[in-house]
Amino acid sequence: MALATLAYSAAGGAMALALSTTWLALRLRSRLTAAQGALRDDLSHKQSLLRELDSATQAFDEAFLAVEGDTVRPVWGEDSLRACAEALGLKALDSDLAPAVMAALGDTSKEAAEGLKALISEGRACRFEIFTGGDPDDVNAPPGRTLIIEGRASGATAWIRLALAGDRASLSSGPFAQMAERLPAPCWICARDGRVVWANGAWLRAVEASSLDQAIKGNLTLDRNADALVLEALETRVRRDGFRWLTLNGQRRAFQIIAEPLNDAYVCAYVLDVTEAEESREALRRHAKAHDETLDALEDAVAIFGPERQLTFHNRAFEQLWELEPAWLAERPTHGEWLDRLRQKRRLPETSDYAAFKSKESEAFSLTHTGDDEMWSLPDGRSLRVVHQPHPLGGLLLLFSDKTGELKLKAQFNALIQVQKSTLDQLNDAVSVYGSDGRLRLRNSSFDRFWNIRPDDMAAVMDFAEVAELCLPLVHDRGFWSELKARVTDTDPLARAPQKGEIRVSDGRLAQWRTQPLPDGATLVAFSDITATRQLEKAIEDRDEALNESVRLKRDFVANVSYELRTPLTTIVGYADLLQAQAGANPKQTAYLDSIQAAAQELARSIDDVLDMAQIDAGEMSITRSPVRLLDLVAEVGARLADSFKARSVGFDYHGVIETGEISVDAKRLGQCLDHLLGNAIRNAAQGGSVTLNARRNGDTLELEVAYTGRGIPYHVQAHIFDRYIGRERGGPGLGLALVKALVELHDGWITLESEPDKGASFKIHLPGQSAIQSSAAVHVVEDRSAVAEDESEDGAAGDDPVLGVA
Repeated sequence: MALATLAYSAAGGAMALALSTTWLALRLRSRLTAAQGALRDDLSHKQSLLRELDSATQAFDEAFLAVEGDTVRPVWGEDSLRACAEALGLKALDSDLAPAVMAALGDTSKEAAEGLKALISEGRACRFEIFTGGDPDDVNAPPGRTLIIEGRASGATAWIRLALAGDRASLSSGPFAQMAERLPAPCWICARDGRVVWANGAWLRAVEASSLDQAIKGNLTLDRNADALVLEALETRVRRDGFRWLTLNGQRRAFQIIAEPLNDAYVCAYVLDVTEAEESREALRRHAKAHDETLDALEDAVAIFGPERQLTFHNRAFEQLWELEPAWLAERPTHGEWLDRLRQKRRLPETSDYAAFKSKESEAFSLTHTGDDEMWSLPDGRSLRVVHQPHPLGGLLLLFSDKTGELKLKAQFNALIQVQKSTLDQLNDAVSVYGSDGRLRLRNSSFDRFWNIRPDDMAAVMDFAEVAELCLPLVHDRGFWSELKARVTDTDPLARAPQKGEIRVSDGRLAQWRTQPLPDGATLVAFSDITATRQLEKAIEDRDEALNESVRLKRDFVANVSYELRTPLTTIVGYADLLQAQAGANPKQTAYLDSIQAAAQELARSIDDVLDMAQIDAGEMSITRSPVRLLDLVAEVGARLADSFKARSVGFDYHGVIETGEISVDAKRLGQCLDHLLGNAIRNAAQGGSVTLNARRNGDTLELEVAYTGRGIPYHVQAHIFDRYIGRERGGPGLGLALVKALVELHDGWITLESEPDKGASFKIHLPGQSAIQSSAAVHVVEDRSAVAEDESEDGAAGDDPVLGVA
């Protein structure tokens, strides 16, 4: 019973298992049948899509290659691939066509090889076009074709698309070719043998051809020299260019022809219209020639040194001024060689430091604007005005004007004016000048005395009739005054002729009158007491002759001093510098040379003092006021006397200098005054003492005080301290303080002295008329700065001297 139960249970389990397995199999079969149908439909769709893609690629005449590593295989477009192979010159290749095409593509040009290499090795996309013309050496070869190559990378595979753009006409299909077609300038491409394989419309119009075939058949060309340039570019494989004048469209134009190799077989040539540039260049050349001819006709000497500092132009006046050989000038000497040549000929101003002079002249090449005029005094007595001006094209333009005659005439004119003015003021004749309108312009003091007229009675401008009324008490004849007025105001040249006569004055004097027409239309009327005049004529003539002789003697003295003393003094200083610069001198010799130089400098200063005093005595020195910063002037003087302060161990204290903006003085002459006052203070200051310089304003007067500690000035000497030669016992001609007094008086100022024996001295300069020069900045006091002349550096350099430390 139990066994049967077990059997029935096993049979039931087997039956259930069989039923479940059958059900699973049926379900699986249903699913597989559905999947098979879906795959069959997808395969049919993809086959249809593949046929469409194949039809599309064949319609567009393209071929695709796949490159994987070193393997190149065609994907589709075998007919197109074969056509590309034929265009590249590959023949009778039935197998391995794809690798051969790839190799041929890389051989067409360097750019194609690099693009394919970058695509395969780096996956970089590329696109380029290749123009092929069959066999370039075969003139009868079929027309060329254009291959378009485009590459993309996908994973490890590089895909290359090859397309045929057509025959030679395809050159105009691309955007760059279309751009070349629209260029107004002729552009064409030539094969290795020089034949034209493509040309744009401008080239066809230039050769008067309707098409390229017509131009080739007619053997038409733009220019034979252009063809030769193209062949030269093909042979050398480098860019070539040239210049030609061609006639296009009935006009003669200038063109630059450029031939640029494209590859080993083709050259692109094009022309650029440079007519306007050539015409501008020719106009510039003519303008430069006319400019040179104009400069050559000038009386002033002109020289132009280029950016390389070589002489690029000079006129005849330059050659004659310096007496230089034309052959030497034609060699285009440099600026330095020109200066050396002038120095050899003694045509340059005398200077003790020629190297510094030459360096200063060379600095003119760095000017950005016209430099200040300079005056060169040459050894032969000529005076030249020198102008340094930067040239617009680079370099330096030098202009030399001989001012010798002009300066002589100016000096003579100034002297004559001074003599005439002095003479007019000293005359006893009553002189008056009337304009053509009859109004009084000028009279001298003798006029008032002669007619007994008070200055208050004379208005600034008076008519002749009013003057005659004042003179009627002495000359009652109104007819005389009417006739005299007619001679003054009449425009008739005969009436204005010089006249003279005599008339009796009511006080018993016999007066002589004279009328003299002046160049500006005025008339001079003079009255003189001929009673005394006749006796004094001889004296006046002697006085005038003596005055002229005095002027001449003063001029001769100045000239003799300048030439006889300065010239040998320059030679002494020059040879002393030369000997000092030579090596091997012992300390004793060096000390001798230093003494020579010091004595020469002292002598030069003495000569300058004598000349300045002579000019002041002759009334030929004038001052030129200009705004000057007082601190700058003090710093400059302190720098010049730094060595003297150092040698005497004397301190220089200028804390009292107050910065009040600018002052109106002649900077050179005020600096000369400070030089003498500080030099006198250094000589008289005690060893280790001090010198102070203070400045302050008192109203519109500027007061400069130079004081020192040491031996003072005896009382009996103080009254004559500003006289000439008072300091002769202390060295020098004794003109220093006298010259200071004279220069200060030229500024309408005065100088005072305060001193006690053995307690130093104080000199004060008073300069009025300073109220007009004010600074907009607030007045501030410069920091207390004092300095003792001593070495601040180990090498004894004076560059850090505290005397010069003015901010």
